[in-house]
Amino acid sequence: MARAQGARAQMALAFETTYGTPPASGYTKMPFASTTLGAEQPLQTSELLGYGRDPQAPIKDAVTADGDVVIPIDADAFGFWLQAAFGTPTTTGADAPYTHEFLSGNWSLPSFSVETGMPEVPRFAMYSGCMVDSLNWQMARSGLLTATASIVAQGEEIATSTSVGTPATIALKRFGHFNGAIMRNGANIGNVVSADLTYANNLDRIETIRADGKIDGADPSIAALTGNVVVRFADQTLVTQAINGEACELEFSYTLPTGESLTLTAHAVYLPRPRIEISGPQGVQATFDWQAASDPLVGRMCTVTLTNYREDY
Repeated sequence: MARAQGARAQMALAFETTYGTPPASGYTKMPFASTTLGAEQPLQTSELLGYGRDPQAPIKDAVTADGDVVIPIDADAFGFWLQAAFGTPTTTGADAPYTHEFLSGNWSLPSFSVETGMPEVPRFAMYSGCMVDSLNWQMARSGLLTATASIVAQGEEIATSTSVGTPATIALKRFGHFNGAIMRNGANIGNVVSADLTYANNLDRIETIRADGKIDGADPSIAALTGNVVVRFADQTLVTQAINGEACELEFSYTLPTGESLTLTAHAVYLPRPRIEISGPQGVQATFDWQAASDPLVGRMCTVTLTNYREDY
């Protein structure tokens, strides 16, 4: 009997025309490192009395389909997750390379279907009505650069054969921490140890009463862009900004030698006043848990620009 192994697992994604209806074709094979995406249905313990000490059979509770997908930040496939999180981008360029601009604040976000497959069992799980609740990643000096997409799905359907046919493949070109940079108001920030950023759509699940136990949808509410920056304490620039309550522009970017690039620009970032601790003889570090807001001049909270050789998303 074959046993499932993560090394043979597959994932394919396609955007839906109708929420909750998996497309018949148009799937793309997605690179991923791990996933917790799945459906679960807990049991409610019987509360009935008068049947002795042994309980009666439990009752099935509501079905919940959600989970996280850990994905590489690359020059091509990552654009699908950006489209799911921000909406359809505006693409410019007469020929390659093309520039795809994703804007925050869209009221209507696309839904998509994801199939995860374990062919040796075989087990192919189709998750329809998927939407990205949040997208998070960290910047550091070394290590593998990955992002985590938190997904809310409508439901799960299990089959013994794939429903996606032969998905399109992507030539993987990963960004690395070595390709990263952080700018503040157009100038490099010095002494940055690490950074973390999270874009959240704060989806509101529409949990209505249905015979199939699925949700009716997930509506985006007020978005949020938050994170932190850990810096070696060398000057008062960031502390002064925090004390004065002023906003700055933060830009997180990656650039490959072949020309592909990814840039997230938070147009109006506010910093809290941090506690400056001296914990020993080593260098002193300060952590700024920042929050972004809508910039009145730009008219939005953030812009994500992806430059690659893919014509559209």
